Parts: sequence; structure tokens; C-alpha cells
Amino acid sequence: MAGKRAWLDKDTTAVSPDSISAATAASGNAIAAVTSVVKGECQSAFALVRPPGHHAEPVRARGFCLLNNVAIAAAHAQAKLGCERILIIDWDAHHGNGTQDIFWADPDVLFFDTHCAAPFYPGSGHLEEVGEGLGEGYTINVPLPESAGDVAFEKVFREILIPAADYFGPDLVLVSAGFDPHRNDMALNLTYDGFRAITRIVQDIADKHCDGRLAMVLEGGYNLTSLSKGVHAVLETLAGGDAPEIREVGVREAEQAAEFHRSAFEDLEE
Repeated sequence: MAGKRAWLDKDTTAVSPDSISAATAASGNAIAAVTSVVKGECQSAFALVRPPGHHAEPVRARGFCLLNNVAIAAAHAQAKLGCERILIIDWDAHHGNGTQDIFWADPDVLFFDTHCAAPFYPGSGHLEEVGEGLGEGYTINVPLPESAGDVAFEKVFREILIPAADYFGPDLVLVSAGFDPHRNDMALNLTYDGFRAITRIVQDIADKHCDGRLAMVLEGGYNLTSLSKGVHAVLETLAGGDAPEIREVGVREAEQAAEFHRSAFEDLEE
């Protein structure tokens, strides 16, 4: 397909003359990010790439994804860098069906995916999809409603991801970092503080299990403002910035208002 124009899939995945060069550069940069953290050149890395990759399956392109960047980086880490157990976290709004398929029966890769529940594209990622054969139990899907928000995400990451990571004991953590879960984009209602919070949780997992070895690879994100600001929030957190405490939206304000009016009523009674 190099140098050609063609449709590759009925979901409008296509190539133009420079698409293959872009796709191989994206996968190469994902490999470079992983290599840099495994070799200790930096503690964490973020590959800012296009096209994305997590819908690309073992034998075909799909969902605007030509090569599965995260899967290629993980396979490189296993084959060339001595990594034995790799945790892949996918927080894109869409299910990473390609990554799941590639590692479906692999007990050396734990795949954890939060996404908007079906029938949202691509329609996969049900709770019951847990892998098979030797890989049974090493795929964890958490489908969420479109309005999920920061509190739901933090709860899922703390109560499902952290125990799973403790059991698995990864020596490398990879993230398919999509920014379409932002409330101004596709679905799932995350804020920038929500991205900061889940980034800190992932960072803590990497610090605990693999000397901080953490590489993120850009996936989706269609609103250019929330995409750029979301990436900035994640990078800021990776660099040591504060991750705010997540709370129910409006709860503190409601409590403050209740206390104010309670005091006012008490004054009237006196």
C-alpha cells in the first residue's frame, strides 16, 4: 500500500500515498519511547504519534489504525529488551479491540481497558471478554456509560487496576492514551483533573512494580482543544505536577451551602 490510495475497511479506514510512512514512523516512535524507559534514559515517555493504533488487528487495519503501535512496542520490549510481563492500559473512549486480539491468549501481557459500553464503536469489550487459553484472566474490560466521569474512572483504576497490577507484577507499563474520553469530545465525561488523577495512579503502579518504567502512546482525540490540554495535563503530571483529589461534582459546594443555611436557621431560632 505504500505510495497508494485505497480503502482498507468498511469503517472508512483508508491510506493515501504517505500513510505507510506515517504509520511506520508512529510505531517506531512507540518503540523509541519504550526503549528509552527500559534503558533508563528517562523514567517515563510519551509518544506523540499519528495515526493511532489500538484498533489495528493482527491481520488487518481498522478504525483509522494501520499498525498497532502499543502492541508493536510491547512485542519489541519482550523480544529485544528483556521485558517479561507487560501491563497495557487503554483509557481511550473506544475499546482497543486490536490490542485485545493480539494478546488474547498471552499470559505475559495484562490488558486493561476502560471504554464506552457497546454499541459504541467497535462494539467489543464486554465484561465477559477475559482472554482464553493460557491468557484467560489476563484481559480486563471495564465498559462504562457515556456519562461516567472522573469519580467512576478513579474508582475503577483504584479498585480494579491496582489489585490486578499487584497480582501481575509488571516490569513495564504501557498506556494507550486516548483523549476522546474528555467531556468536550466523544464520551465518558472526564475532565483534565480526571486525566491527572488516573495518570498519577498509573505512575504509582509503575513506581511500585518496575522502577517507574512507563511509556504512553497517543491514541484518539478529536476535539483539538481538549486533546492538546489533555496531553498537557498528563505530561505535567508525569513531570511531577499535582494530581488533585477527585470528588463528586458539586458535593463540596452543596455541603458548604447546607452549612451556611443551617447556621442561618440557627441564628433565626435564637
